[in-house]
Amino acid sequence: MPSGLVALLDDVAAIARLAAASVDDVAAASFKASSKAVGVVVDDAAVTPKYVSGLTPARELPIIWRIAKGSLRNKLLFLLPAALLFSAFLPWIITPILMVGGLYLAFEGAEKILGALLGHDAHAEDAALEGQDATAIENTKVAGAVRTDLILSAEIMAIALSEVSDQPILTQAAALIAVSLLITAGVYGVVGLIVKMDDIGLHLAQRSNATSRAIGRGMVAAMPVVLGALAKIGTVAMLWVGGGILVHGLEEFHLVTIPHVAEGIAAFFARLLPFAPGVGHWFGFALASALVGLVAGSVLALIVPRVMAVFGKKAPAH
Repeated sequence: MPSGLVALLDDVAAIARLAAASVDDVAAASFKASSKAVGVVVDDAAVTPKYVSGLTPARELPIIWRIAKGSLRNKLLFLLPAALLFSAFLPWIITPILMVGGLYLAFEGAEKILGALLGHDAHAEDAALEGQDATAIENTKVAGAVRTDLILSAEIMAIALSEVSDQPILTQAAALIAVSLLITAGVYGVVGLIVKMDDIGLHLAQRSNATSRAIGRGMVAAMPVVLGALAKIGTVAMLWVGGGILVHGLEEFHLVTIPHVAEGIAAFFARLLPFAPGVGHWFGFALASALVGLVAGSVLALIVPRVMAVFGKKAPAH
């Protein structure tokens, strides 16, 4: 998501000057942090559209705006101060926090796959909202989206912090603010475009120009496919990112068996694509990470409901 970074440099320049760092330092730190968090960003963008499903079209963009404000509040008021405090006083805790977040992402991804395979009811949450008025439904969905965003945003901020933890504290703050603004604007801008795509298509389909009508009908017809693909991409992203975090965390703790196997798979795919070894290495490591995430997440998906049942609670719905 680094493409909009230049537009944000003016916003962080004052903080960067206070840190006696150049704009280039902040830009480099922000770029590095944002690129590492891209997998979680894909997940965030894939998850959010479900929170406006079933609501009137006129309320879709206002709801996304409410969720975006909640997301920015999560990042800047809660997660940013916590991240800077950890960086200053408990830097060793960043890797364990990342691994806990990685386990959560792996759990969520594996739970979706197991739910699809076992035929769990995917509409239980919507059924629970039946009978409520429109305002109550909207407030419930926004609150659920902001809670989910808090978890994903925490992972984004932890990943970002791990990439700039060697910078001065105010440069870290500037980079994290830039990442927060950039990712929030990017994610919810894309989500807004996605949920209004069918309306845009309908508008084009009603125009007199034959080409516009054809494009409009194509957009309307494509929306279910796009939303379905987003859900699958989000699941894969959760497994890939969560598993990759676990692999890197194990390596940090010198538990190298799984990281070595993952690196071996990456090297195999690099040799398999001699014309593009970098792409092959990336794909191989992503595949290995997704498998690690699937195994770890499946174990959790089998254990967590039983643990929750012992305490008389239901496992969280996603």
